[in-house]
Amino acid sequence: MGRSPFTLAAAVTAALPGAEVTGARRLSADGDARFDSAVASLADGRELAIRVADDDETARELAAEALALRALTDGARAMLPFRAPAYVGETRLGDARALVTELLPGFQIEAALVPAGRGAAESMGASIAAVHGLPTSVVRGAGLATRSAEESRAELERLIDTAAATGRVPARLTVRWRDAVADDELWRFESTVILGGAQATSFLFEDDAERGPEVVALVGWHGLSVGDPALDLSWLSAAPDAASDVHAAYARAVDRAPDGGLEVRARLLAELEFARWLVHGDSMHRPDIVDDAAALLDALAEGIRDDDLNIVDARGDAVDSALEALDRVPQDAAAEIDTSMHTDAYNPEELWATTHDESDPAQSETAPHDPVPGTGADRRTDESAHRAQMLNIETEDLSGVASLFAGTSGAAGAREDSHPLAPREHTDDDGDDSDEAQRAARAALQRWKSSSSE
Repeated sequence: MGRSPFTLAAAVTAALPGAEVTGARRLSADGDARFDSAVASLADGRELAIRVADDDETARELAAEALALRALTDGARAMLPFRAPAYVGETRLGDARALVTELLPGFQIEAALVPAGRGAAESMGASIAAVHGLPTSVVRGAGLATRSAEESRAELERLIDTAAATGRVPARLTVRWRDAVADDELWRFESTVILGGAQATSFLFEDDAERGPEVVALVGWHGLSVGDPALDLSWLSAAPDAASDVHAAYARAVDRAPDGGLEVRARLLAELEFARWLVHGDSMHRPDIVDDAAALLDALAEGIRDDDLNIVDARGDAVDSALEALDRVPQDAAAEIDTSMHTDAYNPEELWATTHDESDPAQSETAPHDPVPGTGADRRTDESAHRAQMLNIETEDLSGVASLFAGTSGAAGAREDSHPLAPREHTDDDGDDSDEAQRAARAALQRWKSSSSE
């Protein structure tokens, strides 16, 4: 790993014969450290992202991403109110698989910082509903995975049993999860096209003067499939302020029968990511991962006042309290859905250096992939940190936490949405671009947080 941007950019010509590369740079947004990635500037003004994987797991992810993007035909894309990256081509860099896609503009908002009310939250809910409204033939025709409600239920049942067999899951969690899986009311849903595990960082925004931050693109399509729509809403456990508005906007926009168990299944799936992490560590014979997952499960169990996960408790304090202990999860890793290939964003470490209060233990996180001081996280591997970010679920007061956004430094062609904003001109000064993106994103969110509270 650690290839230079120029080496990566040179591979673009193999994936796109005839392309004239005029420049290359690293993506300033930190990814999850599993890929080498860079941006290649072309003579025709386009900017492409190239991502290279050196192991079987990440190579499979790139293959799935390529298949999913190709499955999104022009007709399917026309049904979406936002853009998805265009598939450009694939090649090999030595023995490694490389995927080249369109680079999309937009800034990102961390899950815990998505504000309630109009703007980002409502746009995110409507965008998820649009994905779920795609015809299942899009997925089936490409040979991608499909799961019925019963198959999704059975898969979780096996996960719970496997995790419990390790002897490291608190009994109250095992009972809680098994009761939820046994509740027939939770599993009366219609499988839909899903992104397969959307995260807050799957959404790219631009600021609209009247409507606030609006989703203009969605990235991270490697999990495209037919399955439980709750999978794309489970990240809302990490967005306590915006969760109800995202769910409400989703319910207004979705075109199918109401799903009374949606929110509860989303919460269940968020909790079960701990179990997945535990099972992964156990299967890999990694005691460090097992211990890490077990500690997270113990923290989760401590926060539960009620062992029930059911539709009646969907909005109750008992369910919310189940995740209160998860502020122990380190903040030093990227989200499960990698977006580093899509958005040329500023380095969060640069903003953190100017806003981070080192005297506040609650803000002791450093830049992505750095260990959290004083917590013992320096012993964790990048793989452990990567999974832990998926489980970043906080319900504490976030008013004092610095806003972390990601912006872009260039356009990726003409916009297809109905309210285009003029893209900024590209400059060679990545620092200036990053600073401008930071200021614009923070100003947009602060303005819409203020207006929503009025």
